[in-house]
Amino acid sequence: MELNRNQYFFIGMVVLLLGLQLRSVEHYVLTPEATRFLAERSGKGSSDSTLMALSTDLGAAPRKVVRPPEWLGWCLMSVGAVLILHSLAMRKPGG
Repeated sequence: MELNRNQYFFIGMVVLLLGLQLRSVEHYVLTPEATRFLAERSGKGSSDSTLMALSTDLGAAPRKVVRPPEWLGWCLMSVGAVLILHSLAMRKPGG
């Protein structure tokens, strides 16, 4: 499948906006369910899972904080801008 001009433009806009989002937010705090999901899938030691189960039973659900690196937002904005400029240089679909 070949991508046309509109698809490149749309992908570029999504990537650019995602980069802007990462630049404007310092950190993300995950929900207890998402934290538990990541802990189960990451294969941490059994003591971590026991501690997680005990703290969940007591009502104090731990929350994971994700701090994306500063360069990631700049990188995504750059890639998005290049994709948008590339789409503008392409021929229109059907032409």
